[in-house]
Amino acid sequence: MLLCRVEGGGLVAATPTPQNTESSTVDGGAKRSRSLPSRVVPPIELPASVDELAGKAAALLGWRGEVLPEVTMLGRKVCVVAKLRTDVHAERIAMGIGPVTDRATVDTWTWPELASSAPAPAAEIIGVLAVGRHWRTAMASAVPFARYGEAAMVLPSPTVLTEDYVVNCLPRARAYGLAVVTADPNGMIDMDLEGRTERILLGEDPVSRWINEHVYEQLLVTQEVAAEVE
Repeated sequence: MLLCRVEGGGLVAATPTPQNTESSTVDGGAKRSRSLPSRVVPPIELPASVDELAGKAAALLGWRGEVLPEVTMLGRKVCVVAKLRTDVHAERIAMGIGPVTDRATVDTWTWPELASSAPAPAAEIIGVLAVGRHWRTAMASAVPFARYGEAAMVLPSPTVLTEDYVVNCLPRARAYGLAVVTADPNGMIDMDLEGRTERILLGEDPVSRWINEHVYEQLLVTQEVAAEVE
């Protein structure tokens, strides 16, 4: 605000009075406002490694198969529980057709004119586990696989003690048929929500075939490593 004073019958401009403001102007005309310090909440950590928690969760769920190391498929990090179909594997070895992970090639296996000559799926996928610190991340990873079979989330127990989990997570988990397994700070696991089996699953399609080929490859790699260790 400008103040003026009268001198010799005329008006003389005075210097502007300072304003009481919470913002200041920086170079370029941008305004910078003061921010109050906020309380930092430490993130919830997993009480054990992903592979260890996945192994315990698979046993609790009754998924009898090999718990494969965490892998990224469809842009999601998951642990697959699967078995090798030894008869199909032997047939594919005889035909010289190992795991095929090229997406474009696998897509052609579902074409009507090529379906009869496509190799059979060599992996039996028992279920898919998504281990995460927050339910939103774990659910985003598990849902794409729940369309084809059993899927579950493994979460730290403090995560499920929040209103957000009860109000937002549980209804969605039930809708998708996901099971929820919790792990306490000592690494002990418990079932919080059983998966729903009476739901409509998608049949075999290019995505499920491609997933099966990746799991097939992972099974062979894991078994080779185990054989070398022995």
